[in-house]
Amino acid sequence: MRFIARLLGLAALIGGGLAAFTWTVAKRIEKALPPSGRFIQVGDCRLHYVADGAGPPIVMIHGLAGQLLNFPKAGFAPLYRDYRVVAVDRPGSGYSTRPAGASATLSAQAGTVAAFIKALGLDRPLIVGHSFGGAVALALALDHPDCVGGLALVAPATQPTYAVPKLFRGLAVRTPLARRIVAWTLAIPSAMRSRATTMPILFGPEEMPADFPTAAGGMLGLRPSSYYAGSTDMVAMNDDFPGYVARYGSIKVPVGVLYGRGDRVLDHVKHGLAMRSAIPGLTLELVDGGHMLPVTVPDQVVGFIRRMADQVFTSARKQTA
Repeated sequence: MRFIARLLGLAALIGGGLAAFTWTVAKRIEKALPPSGRFIQVGDCRLHYVADGAGPPIVMIHGLAGQLLNFPKAGFAPLYRDYRVVAVDRPGSGYSTRPAGASATLSAQAGTVAAFIKALGLDRPLIVGHSFGGAVALALALDHPDCVGGLALVAPATQPTYAVPKLFRGLAVRTPLARRIVAWTLAIPSAMRSRATTMPILFGPEEMPADFPTAAGGMLGLRPSSYYAGSTDMVAMNDDFPGYVARYGSIKVPVGVLYGRGDRVLDHVKHGLAMRSAIPGLTLELVDGGHMLPVTVPDQVVGFIRRMADQVFTSARKQTA
C-alpha cells in the first residue's frame, strides 16, 4: 500500500508540473496574441470574429484545431476593397467559447454559424470553408440554405473519415474527462516535441512560413482549450456526416472546390475530385500545393474566392433585377 501511495503521489506531482507548464505556456501565448476582433453572444456560445471591408458579404470558417488567423490578414486584405469579409472562430476554437457538454456535431456547428450570420445581418454570404470548415460549410448550405449564397471550399473535408489521419491521432480521445486531463498535461508538451514531424505533414510539400506561429496564429494551438476543442470536434465529426453526403446533390447554390495536388492531410481525389459527381455544376480547381493553402498561397486562394464571388453575387443581382 505504501508503494502504491508513493506511485500515486509521484503521478500527482508529475501531473501538477505538466499542468503548471501548460498554464504558463498558454498565458504567454495569449499575451503575445490577444483577441484581435469583437465578440457576440450566439445562443450558448460567445463567438470571436473579425470583420473588415465593405460590399457583398464573405464569411470564412477555419479548420480543425485552427482559428480565424489561419486566414492571415495580410494575405486576404485584397478582398477588403470589394467585399465585407468576416472571419469567425468556430465554437470552442480560437477565442470563441462553447459550453461544457454542448454538441460539436456538424449540424450543431452549422446551426451556430447560421445564427451568427443572422445576428450580423449578412444577406446570403459566400461561405469560405477550409478543411474541417469545409464540412461545416456544406452542412450550413444543406440545413440553412437561407444563410448561404454560395460555397468556396478550400481543401475541404467532404467525406467521413473513419481511419484517423496520422496528424490528428493525438486528438482521438473519446471521453470529455480524459480529453480534459490530456489537454492539461500531455497535449502541449507532445505538440511542441513533435513539431518537426507534424509540420511537414500539415504544410508539405511547401515549407511552413516563418511567421505562421504569429501572423497566422499557429501559437494559439498550443493551449489546452485549443486541444480540447479540436479533439471534441474530431470525435463528433462523423456523427451526422454520412447523412450530409447523401444530400449533396440537393445543394442549389454555386459551389467551388480548391485543392492542392500534394495535400498530405486529406486525399484530394476522395474529398475533391469525387465532388464533381456529387454536386452538379461544381467548379473544381487544382493547384500545386499542400493542405494549408490559405497560409502558403493566399494569393491563389483569394483569386479562387473572387471567381466564386463573381458567380454568387452576379447571379444574385440578376435575380433581383
